[in-house]
Amino acid sequence: MRISRGLCHDPTPGSRRALCLSNSGHRTLVAVDQNRDRGGMNRSASVPRAAAIGVATFIAGLIVGYPILARSAVRTWGSRADECLRAMPGDDLITDPDVITTRAVTIAAAPETIWPWLVQFGPDRGGIYSYDWIDRLLGVPVHSSMSLLPQFAHISVGDLLSITPGGPKMRVAVVEPARALVFESEDGNWVWSFVLSPIGDSTRLVSRNRITVPSNSIPSRLLYCYLLEPGSLVMEAKMLRGIRDRAEHTVLPAGAEPSPRATEPIVAGISGRTTAGSDGVLPADGHCGGST
Repeated sequence: MRISRGLCHDPTPGSRRALCLSNSGHRTLVAVDQNRDRGGMNRSASVPRAAAIGVATFIAGLIVGYPILARSAVRTWGSRADECLRAMPGDDLITDPDVITTRAVTIAAAPETIWPWLVQFGPDRGGIYSYDWIDRLLGVPVHSSMSLLPQFAHISVGDLLSITPGGPKMRVAVVEPARALVFESEDGNWVWSFVLSPIGDSTRLVSRNRITVPSNSIPSRLLYCYLLEPGSLVMEAKMLRGIRDRAEHTVLPAGAEPSPRATEPIVAGISGRTTAGSDGVLPADGHCGGST
């Protein structure tokens, strides 16, 4: 019987030689290239290494690229350049912040219609108007109301609100009905300002955070930069849209009078209005984005 193909058999596992049967029927020992098996093993071992390199490259790209390409957009979501540069009530409460964010949304409603939703803002009041399920996961017992609640229709300078569990309370620092509402944390590290600016039949709602990072350590700054800032955008953008959606569908009760617009602010414990120049614009080192 003629053998059409040479057949080989490795008599000893791990041997560098194999017993082969040639086409002529003769048996002979020939060298075997073991790199074929090693190549398969090497390819299997290279997969985790390639994955690790890919992850490391992604992280490095994030660390380098986020401050250059995305951080400004994260801090100024929805806002215009003039809104970022404009002085707002509460700016002088923290004159040299580490972090500034200025975010905004356009609402098809008058300031007087939006104001009641700001007045009842708070986790233990009318809600935060953001992702309640995320807040509850973080330990904030919040339920954002879809209607105006009469028991929270008033707010005064000096009132205290709890925003985060275990964190410092927020004191109401500025009340300008239908124009501005400012909160300041008791530890003085956070100022949160809301301003309503009418534009024709609509209103711009601008939200500004001025934050001092308590620790100057590198881990603390990295935490703020790469985790808290993007996270705050997710929650605050949802909050601004939540206020917009509620205000645009608000029907004031019959006979109710909208809140009057204030011409002079009601301010507690503030000396001097803002750190802006005479034109009301912040100096260059006070632009959106802060010094971090």
